Amino acid sequence: MELGRRLAGELPPRGVVLLIGNLGAGKTTLAKGIVSGLGAADADEVSSPTFTLIHEYGEGRAYHVDLYRLEEARQVESLGLEELFDRDAMVLIEWGERFPQVLPARRTEIRMRALGNDEREIEVARVFSLPIQS
Repeated sequence: MELGRRLAGELPPRGVVLLIGNLGAGKTTLAKGIVSGLGAADADEVSSPTFTLIHEYGEGRAYHVDLYRLEEARQVESLGLEELFDRDAMVLIEWGERFPQVLPARRTEIRMRALGNDEREIEVARVFSLPIQS
C-alpha cells in the first residue's frame, strides 16, 4: 500500500494505469495505495470492483475498474470506458491486459508478481503503441 501512495505522486494524474498480475499478486492493495496517495479516498474505502466493475473515488478524480469477470471485448466496450479515458482522472484497470484492443495507446502498465507472502516483484512501464498498418 505504501508503494501505491508513493507511485501516486509519480504517475500522471490523468491517464490509464493497468494493474497486471495473477490472482493474489496485490493489484487491489496497490490500487488502495494509489487512490489514497491521490487523496481521492482513504485506503480502507477502496475495494475490489469485481462485481460492480467500476468504482469512482474523489468525485471523479480516480476510477478503479476490474475486468476479471468479462469474457469478450464487446462486454468491455459496453462499459463506456472511452468516456472515462477522456476525463481528467486516473483510471486504474485490473485485468485490462486481456482486452488490449479497447485500451488507449498511451498508458502505464504496472506488472506484479508475488514472490512470497510479503514480497512482490513490481515493474512500472510507460507504454505508447502505434497501430500496425498492412
